[in-house]
Amino acid sequence: MSEPTIRPAGGDADLEAVRGMILAYAREFGFGLCYQGLDAELAGLPEPYAPPGGGLLLAEAAGAPVGCVAFRRLDAEACEMKRLYVAPAVRGDGLARRLCTSAMAEARRRGYRTVRLDTRADMVAAQALYRALGFAAIPAYYPDAEAGLAFFEKQLDSGTRAA
Repeated sequence: MSEPTIRPAGGDADLEAVRGMILAYAREFGFGLCYQGLDAELAGLPEPYAPPGGGLLLAEAAGAPVGCVAFRRLDAEACEMKRLYVAPAVRGDGLARRLCTSAMAEARRRGYRTVRLDTRADMVAAQALYRALGFAAIPAYYPDAEAGLAFFEKQLDSGTRAA
C-alpha cells in the first residue's frame, strides 16, 4: 500500500468514510453508540469538528481511507483531540503519530495553545504514543468523566488566540 496522505476531510464521501472508521473503532473496542454521545456525533458530522474551532483530518492510501483524527474547541486557548483511528492494515507504520502531529499543527495554526485528550486507561499503546508526543497525564478536565479513562494534555509551541 502507498504512503498515506493526510488532508482535511470535506464533502459527503469523506464524512461517510470518517463515520465508518469511527464505527469500526467503536466495534473494535466494544463501545456502544451511546458512549460519549457517539450516535448524535456521527449524525451531526462535521460538527463539532468543523472550522474555525475544530478540524477533521482524513488519511488515505491508494485512494482508500485508512485513518482519521479530529479536534474541537474547549475554550479560547484549548482544544480536545478525539477520534484517532488507524485501520488495522496500516497499523505499526507511524500513521497514528502522523495524524496526531498533523492535528496538533492545525490546532496551533488555529491559535490553540493546549491540546487535551482522554483515552481508555487500558489503551497502553495509545498512552505510550501520547507520552512520546509530549503529552502529560492530568486530572479529568470535564466533570462527568467516566471511570476507566486517562486524561492527557500538551502545551503547543506558540500561537495566537483561537477564533
